[in-house]
Amino acid sequence: MIDDVKREIDSCDSCKKCIDICPTYLVSEEELFAPLMRLKSAKRIFEGEEVSERIVESMYNCPECARCDEVCPKDIKISEIIAIARMELVKRGFAPLETHKKIINGIMEKGNSVNGDPDERLDWLPEPFEDNDSDTLLYPGCLPSYLVKNAAKSSYLLLKAAGVDFRILENEGCCGVYLYDAGVIDQAREIFSENTQRFKELGIKRIITPCAGCYRCFKRYYPELIEEADFEVLHVVEVLHELLKKGKLRFKIGEDCKTVTYHDPCRLGRKEGLYDEPRELLAASAHTIDELEENRAMGMCCGAGAGIRSIYRNLSMEVASILLDAASETLVTSCPFCAFNMSYASTKKGKDVDVRYITEVLYEMCDLS
Repeated sequence: MIDDVKREIDSCDSCKKCIDICPTYLVSEEELFAPLMRLKSAKRIFEGEEVSERIVESMYNCPECARCDEVCPKDIKISEIIAIARMELVKRGFAPLETHKKIINGIMEKGNSVNGDPDERLDWLPEPFEDNDSDTLLYPGCLPSYLVKNAAKSSYLLLKAAGVDFRILENEGCCGVYLYDAGVIDQAREIFSENTQRFKELGIKRIITPCAGCYRCFKRYYPELIEEADFEVLHVVEVLHELLKKGKLRFKIGEDCKTVTYHDPCRLGRKEGLYDEPRELLAASAHTIDELEENRAMGMCCGAGAGIRSIYRNLSMEVASILLDAASETLVTSCPFCAFNMSYASTKKGKDVDVRYITEVLYEMCDLS
């Protein structure tokens, strides 16, 4: 595989089209942190050459947003090469970094990536927990369970309102996406295997999640590492959109339209093509969308993904500020991590932008009669 990756890197003709659209380059103005130089650094890693701390940093301060993939005339999957380079850094002992290790320990010991108390994981639940034997699992994920609780709560309530049969788990655990993003594949495979086995024992055939990271992980990374991971994976937006088309999800009629800016999360938009569904849900719920100049396939990254926020927080906030400066008073997204990071940056940077997770605004307009 490494030889194939090196050949792909060699196909780059240094056209530099990827540089000016890279979020981390835009805020750092350091060429080492631009896709072109990251490719050259990745090749050094793959060829076993000595790598500096700065090269390691350049691999890990990349949000793997894939904007560079979109503009590459050679169709080089730069973001995927960065992910493989991280795995190679782990093999060679340059990673995981110290912050990675702390978060990984929390995942292994507490079952979540945010150092939350396992006993408080369901504090968002609006009613007493009741187990059932449904083969559909609502899997909120670590961020919605602890830090963006309204995303978990509103997703749960919307699915209930539409009559969807599903269950939640009292001790959900972590999907393991942080491990994969850090390049720690052996531990990622361990978590993936444990979760897959558990889901099979519970008879789970379908997973619905509001978390873009969990969605990407279950849908793409699990089958990559675990052959038995054959459950259907849906983002809550996909489910709600289908319910809307079937007339099972209704919104209040005659309400004044509210103007919002919609942000396309990298892991749902560019990487999975979910562009129309969230917009149609917002339109159906009396929302007018003030589109960002950079949207859909070229939507700007929020700056949080692939572990970047946990280590390079200031860089992450600067990237988020690009979006905040371009947004209207209300910024809506379908990724809880994007919502968390942009809301945090809005507060810290003194921006007057209200950042909302999409199911929050949808539930406010839901016709519960």
